[in-house]
Parts: sequence; structure tokens; C-alpha cells
Amino acid sequence: MDDGRCGRSDYEYLAEIGEGAYGKVFKAREIGEKQRLVAVKKLNLPGDPETGIPAFMIREVALLRKIEYFNHPNIVKLLDVSACVRNQSLDLTLVFEYIDQDLTTYMNCAENGLSREKIKDVMRQLLKGLDFLHSNMLVHRDLKPDNILVSSHGEVKIADFGLARIYTYHIALTPCVVTLWYRAPEVLLHSGYMSSVDVWSAGCIFAELFLSRPLFRGFTEAQQLQKIFELIGLPNEEDWPKESPIRYSLAWSPTCMSRPGTQVLPSLGMEENDLLLGCLAFKPSNRISACRALAHPFLAEF
Repeated sequence: MDDGRCGRSDYEYLAEIGEGAYGKVFKAREIGEKQRLVAVKKLNLPGDPETGIPAFMIREVALLRKIEYFNHPNIVKLLDVSACVRNQSLDLTLVFEYIDQDLTTYMNCAENGLSREKIKDVMRQLLKGLDFLHSNMLVHRDLKPDNILVSSHGEVKIADFGLARIYTYHIALTPCVVTLWYRAPEVLLHSGYMSSVDVWSAGCIFAELFLSRPLFRGFTEAQQLQKIFELIGLPNEEDWPKESPIRYSLAWSPTCMSRPGTQVLPSLGMEENDLLLGCLAFKPSNRISACRALAHPFLAEF
């Protein structure tokens, strides 16, 4: 199998474990002394290599290089990067530490669902990773169970930084970020957003850990908004983002009162419900931060 260095391979490829628009991810083993397992992300760009590496790839590598210096336990580690030109195409290879499974697989393996203590542990680690990113002015923008890895030792690591960005105050970025089911209202409303979009996604994941299914399963942006308002209530008009091209209307959620509910999921206890409400606040400025969430009574370590 060809490798990213055009001529020699430092890895023995064992299995294909993922595929995306630009390439594939393989489980591999290092050749040599260490023989550790790694995940090799091979990206291939057909066409004129002189046009260079696409911005999103440069961004992912640059961000991973920036954060690898800190060696945070809840961020997947980038071990190696290589690029070369082959047959009028550009090959880029990223090598990461290998993690056994993603959060979706981890949840599916629990026949009777995850225990409250397991959920607490996953959320604590996830929010520690998010707090680290946000403290370094990074917003992930595509947080979902498939992009959260869980090792056989229960270590939770945030992965896939292809959509991540360094943010400044109230950035207005492309709305085509975050998988639809985990997308914050301000993104659905094509409004400016900040790191709080990641906290909304974390809130959706938090609920999913209890439900064993996604909390909001819309198939269009409009349907996704309606499902959100059916659960948290239609916000007041003054909280609707003024820059949104989508107009406020009571018709968005005809079955709900305009005042948000106080019990998001009937099965939740008082502490977890309060944390979930904080993550799923409609107005970004009212949404709890990752740092504050870690100090919440449900997650605080005593």
C-alpha cells in the first residue's frame, strides 16, 4: 500500500476504519522498535498539486500542532505529518494515536445504557477537553459522538479538527458547521457564534448518554429548530438574534409556550437537568461555559 512519503512506509496497515470525502483512515502498526498501534488518516487530492493543500487541511494540521505542545489527556494526539506529490495529486498523511472506539460504539456496547457515574465521567472528561480548547481560543465546530473517542481504559478524547477555527469575539463564520443534530440555534439561524456552539453540542451529547439516542433528530434546519423549540420552549422575541435572516414567528413552535420549560427530560434528576438546561440555553450568552460546567454540582469532584 502506498504511504504519504512516496517510497517508504513506516506503518503496517491492518484495517480500514473510516472513510471521508477526501480519504480514508486506517488502523496500523508502527514498523520498528515501538510497534505501537496508530490511526493513519490518508488524504488524496486529485488535480494540479501546484494549487497547494486546501485551507481546511492546513487548518487541521496547524491546530493539531498548536495543541499537541500541551499534551492534553482529552485531546487526540497527532504523532506525525507527511505530504508528497504523486501522479498529479497531493497525498497528505496524518498519524494519530490509536483509540479503540468512538462514543457511539461505547454507548452501543452498554446493553442497559450507561450508568449515572459513567455518564458523569464521560462528560467531565469531554468538558475538560473543551475547556482546554476554548481557553486556547479554539472552537471545534463539529462536536458529535463520532468525533469523541473512548479508549479501553475509559479515556475520552476529542478528535477530528477539520472544521475547527481560532475564534475572536462574536465571529460570523460559515453556517455549514456541526452535524445537524448537534447544531446550536444561532448556527441554524445563520447568526454569529462563539465557543458556546461547542457547549450546545456537548449538551446534546449529554442528553444522548441518558437516552441512548440523539436528542434532536431533524432532517432540515427548519425541522431541527422546531424540535429544539418543542423541548426548550420558543424563546422571547428579544432573545432572537437580530442579525439572523430568519424572522421570529410564534409559528415556529405552535405546541409550546414561549417560556422555556424547567424539566428537559422527565428521567433526569435535579442536578443533571439543571446542567442540561445550562448547556441548552437558547441565548449563547446565557449558556454555561465548559469551565463553569465542570464546577456544576453534578460534575464537581469532591
